[in-house]
Amino acid sequence: MKNRLTHEPSAVGLAASPALLGLLFAASVTAAAGVAHADDAAAKGLAIAQKADQANAGFISEKSTVALDLINAHGDVTKRKMMTEVLEGTDDGDKSRSVFEWPADVKGTKLLTFTHKKSDDDRWLYLPAVKRTKRIASSAKSGSFMGSEFAYEDLSGQEVEKFSYKLLEEPQHNGRAVYKLERVPVDKESGYARQIVLMDKEYLQPLRIDYFDRKNELLKVADFEGYKKIGKFWRWTAIRMDNKQTKKKSVLTWENRQLGLKLPGESFDSARLED
Repeated sequence: MKNRLTHEPSAVGLAASPALLGLLFAASVTAAAGVAHADDAAAKGLAIAQKADQANAGFISEKSTVALDLINAHGDVTKRKMMTEVLEGTDDGDKSRSVFEWPADVKGTKLLTFTHKKSDDDRWLYLPAVKRTKRIASSAKSGSFMGSEFAYEDLSGQEVEKFSYKLLEEPQHNGRAVYKLERVPVDKESGYARQIVLMDKEYLQPLRIDYFDRKNELLKVADFEGYKKIGKFWRWTAIRMDNKQTKKKSVLTWENRQLGLKLPGESFDSARLED
């Protein structure tokens, strides 16, 4: 007679079942708690980003003179100066225009940016040496702005919709209370895997941003300094960008900052950059 294989549960298996079920239940509860915590952190992070966006809405426009210092790994400094204008968006993102005024080799160079909430930003660069305007492809957003450590995407409007968020903690930074946020670019062509933002609770503006490259390694750190209040809005007077991989630095410094001006709309027309 052939042997028959039986599939009846053993006494040992039956005895172990309650313990096993208990472990599975505990694991499921822990996993559910982890998901709930992550969802809560994401909801809080988004709420903070939206609060900051609302606090900075209504400035209408901005105009200033901006100095750009390029500092190489040996400490040598190259200086540039430009005029910048920003026109606040209502239904979509802001528009900005930068015109280099000094030195002579870059004088007249213009950058025009239209920031969008849910699509790629539009950028145009006018080069006076060749008297030509070229459109900057969205895939080039991580490229260097005029040889600096600032990428084009660093200088675009930081619209809330461009990131997903997570509140990590609420620590102190240089004696100020901040929200520590992780934000991840929605755009897969961004040069960053993620960013860590230390947002001042009073200013509702960043004090520091750590940028991580696509390999999730720390690439550079931006420190926002010299905050001043203009009307009801807090604005920094300098951003120091420190590239941790190349040891190069760049500093943007704002002067004569004015808000709420009536800026001519034709200044933000890409067809008129060559005027």
